[in-house]
Amino acid sequence: MARVFVYGTLKKGQPNYPHMINGAHGTSRFQGKGLTVERYPLVIAGKYNIPYLLNYPGKGHRVTGEIYSVDDQMLQFLDEFEGCPDMYQRTPVRIEVVDWEGKSSAPEGRPAVNSILECYMYSTATYQPEWINLPFYDDYDSSGKHRLPYVLRESRE
Repeated sequence: MARVFVYGTLKKGQPNYPHMINGAHGTSRFQGKGLTVERYPLVIAGKYNIPYLLNYPGKGHRVTGEIYSVDDQMLQFLDEFEGCPDMYQRTPVRIEVVDWEGKSSAPEGRPAVNSILECYMYSTATYQPEWINLPFYDDYDSSGKHRLPYVLRESRE
């Protein structure tokens, strides 16, 4: 099992969350909530209002998201879903545990709050140069105050 940190449309309550719990794609288990150790620019870009985490460490905000444990089948699905490696790249990143809900056989096996885990994250180094000038977010919500709702793939032209 691999750990994946999701910060955008794959989080609970967001438009693509059903993919995270679709057993046909593989297994994923919600483990807890986290926060990137490094600051990153999280922007909403393009005509479909897609959240992009730009691989530009040190700029932007510490980004909040969710930590999942996924099997190889789900990891492969996520790679395809995220257009990896062209649109997004899956990279290891350090995540600070904010809240841990994952069950483990022994309580000492659970990461402590404020501990640091390494997780995979889908970010992009292949972004439009002007995106670095867009507003940065620390927590993504498709129906947030930004008024830039995400457009589902099946609704795109």
